[in-house]
Amino acid sequence: MKFVAFERSKQGTGASRRLRISGKTPGIVYGGTQEPQLIEIDHNALWHALKKEAFHGSVLEMDLAGNTSSVLLRDVQYHPFKQLVLHVDFQRVNANERLTVKVPVHFKGEENSPAVKQAQNLVTHVVTELEISSLPGDLPEFIEVDLSELAEGATVFAKDAKLPKGVQLATQGDTVLVSAVAPAAEEGGEEEAK
Repeated sequence: MKFVAFERSKQGTGASRRLRISGKTPGIVYGGTQEPQLIEIDHNALWHALKKEAFHGSVLEMDLAGNTSSVLLRDVQYHPFKQLVLHVDFQRVNANERLTVKVPVHFKGEENSPAVKQAQNLVTHVVTELEISSLPGDLPEFIEVDLSELAEGATVFAKDAKLPKGVQLATQGDTVLVSAVAPAAEEGGEEEAK
């Protein structure tokens, strides 16, 4: 994804407040060999970009003063109750250095698994994102976990996820992703039957 940023010369609470009033969001770009750089981004464009999952977990192309650089979204600060982005942080990305980022996990095939179809188990998604390590070019948008073979009472761990080429787990391999549990029997139904 590509977005446009502008250089920002003034910093501080008052300058940031004036920026927000004019429809801009203050931010910073750091990392790499360059000094941290203050930026401003159009608030509405940023708000809509933040709604997309790809904006959070992939390498972005930032156009700043005619120069394009690769960055990764690292932090977003929202207003407590208004639909307003207060501040955004980006990290510069070097194509030859490994990154450690959190990537969303997508589950598929759970409704056709033996745990659900035959045993009527409840499938609990314990983790919705995994911390991985990879080069920027190998960074996946998401990790897909196939649950079509999930057995009754089974548990799927992070080490069981099929990772794309060049991607390694940065979290513990025994982290539980999904568990299939038999539904609890209702006690009230037994008393009414007596």
